[in-house]
Amino acid sequence: MADLIELKVPDIGDSDEVEVIEVLVAVGDTVEENQDIITLESDKAAMEIPSSHAGVITELKISVGDKVKEGSVIALIEAGEGAQADPAPVEGVTVELSAPAVEVKSEPELVEIAPYAPDNKAGVKHAHASPSVRQFARELGVTLSLVNGSGDKGRITKQDVQIFVKQKVNAPVASATGGSAIPPVPVINFEKFGDVESTELSRIKKISGKHLHACWLNIPHVTQFDEADITELEKFRKENKDNAAKQGVNLTPLVFIIKAVVASLKLFPELNASLSEDKENLILKNYYNIGVAVDTPNGLMVPVIKEVDKKGFLELAGELGEISARARDGALTAKDLQGGTFSISSLGGIGGSFFTPIVNAPEVAILGVGRHKMQPVWNGSEFVPRLMLPLSVSYDHRVVDGAMGARFTTHLNTMLSDIRKVLL
Repeated sequence: MADLIELKVPDIGDSDEVEVIEVLVAVGDTVEENQDIITLESDKAAMEIPSSHAGVITELKISVGDKVKEGSVIALIEAGEGAQADPAPVEGVTVELSAPAVEVKSEPELVEIAPYAPDNKAGVKHAHASPSVRQFARELGVTLSLVNGSGDKGRITKQDVQIFVKQKVNAPVASATGGSAIPPVPVINFEKFGDVESTELSRIKKISGKHLHACWLNIPHVTQFDEADITELEKFRKENKDNAAKQGVNLTPLVFIIKAVVASLKLFPELNASLSEDKENLILKNYYNIGVAVDTPNGLMVPVIKEVDKKGFLELAGELGEISARARDGALTAKDLQGGTFSISSLGGIGGSFFTPIVNAPEVAILGVGRHKMQPVWNGSEFVPRLMLPLSVSYDHRVVDGAMGARFTTHLNTMLSDIRKVLL
């Protein structure tokens, strides 16, 4: 008999415990090395934890709702190749109108559309399904505990999920009765209008999409637009660019923007804060960790640069280049994405001017940066060419009112117009 091995939670980049929101395997399942076995959810995003070994699960040590941290034992696995894998799910199944109905449990309206919802909450029995069926259900937004399985011992198959979705699509939609209810968008068969193809969203887009959706629904957004005169800043940057390059760093405009943001946050601490869980108190943070949105091949990521107020321009430029490169290479750790107090989304390298960035909860504000361009500006007696930078500041209107938002943006403009003031 092969040895039993403990599968443990790896480094998840958080000293606090995080919640198990989904268990993807059951006792008796055969898993491969690096196959996802549980899903955890921190305050930032959901993360799937893979198995460190291949073999058969002999015992589960955790369940949905448990709190775990690095080193927590997930399960015991019998290493080896002696076990039979679960039967492969039926692929390419077409659901006919005459197919036998699968019993659907009663549930509140819209409960079935809930990505990452746990399968075995209190009072709901555990849903038996293979990892591939669980993945298929998550992609469709189906909570498996609502579906009865037709397989051996009640195991849910891919066809069961397809039939469940078809019944939900064909069922009459109840009208929303409360102000907080969100009516669903209509389901359309696009193939009726022409050729289509389906491309799966990247894992990063799935996770960030869920977070952005929650931020947009829960935060009353206001966006403040303005332009900053960075003519002198750009002159200073070019004068020092070669010297920075000799030290191995790229002195970009974003480096100065980050430092100007921190200088403004010190004067307006409400924008460097978070609402308490009960929304009754404001938690002011005495540290300045700036998240910077990075465009990667798999989607947008927001690594966090820590203690920006304690770093000089060149040190910050080096760290910004290093963490951006790791983001594009897919080499970020969970710690790199945590602890932010304010975020910046810069589209200057791509183009465009003003836009409405979504606040990255639990933060309360975010800065959007457009592409700078030379414009004629009236100085009181004549038009002169000035390099103008579009700024878009979105904030949580429960915390920041319009007057404070305008003052913050004006002060940020002042810092950018004369970057020497950052040092004061």
